[in-house]
Amino acid sequence: MKLFTQAQYDQLIQNGKDMGEYKDHHPVVRLFITGTACTWLLTELCPDDPDIAFGLCDLGMGFPEIGYVSIQEITDAQGPFQRLERDMYFEGQYPISVYAEAARDIGQITLDEKSLKQAAYKP
Repeated sequence: MKLFTQAQYDQLIQNGKDMGEYKDHHPVVRLFITGTACTWLLTELCPDDPDIAFGLCDLGMGFPEIGYVSIQEITDAQGPFQRLERDMYFEGQYPISVYAEAARDIGQITLDEKSLKQAAYKP
């Protein structure tokens, strides 16, 4: 399976070109390693080096964080019985800041609508 569809790749690159002072893109793709708690919600790829992605990263240790990650390093994290896959049904409904806030609240990336709504409307 390809990590990104052409439409996702194009959107990730377009988001990476956005040089706005405060950008808070919706995640474009969700990657995960089967059999683990490792998950990535990616919002952009660096147009000059598409191996560098930006998004919310969760290695399953209870400390998800926003930052940059190498696509090659994510790919290399696969084991003989764990595969890197793309969530074919994921659609980012909120800006990445909302996913990050919800993840901080519960210690892992979540797609739970109640948790995301609470994070979105936090004062």
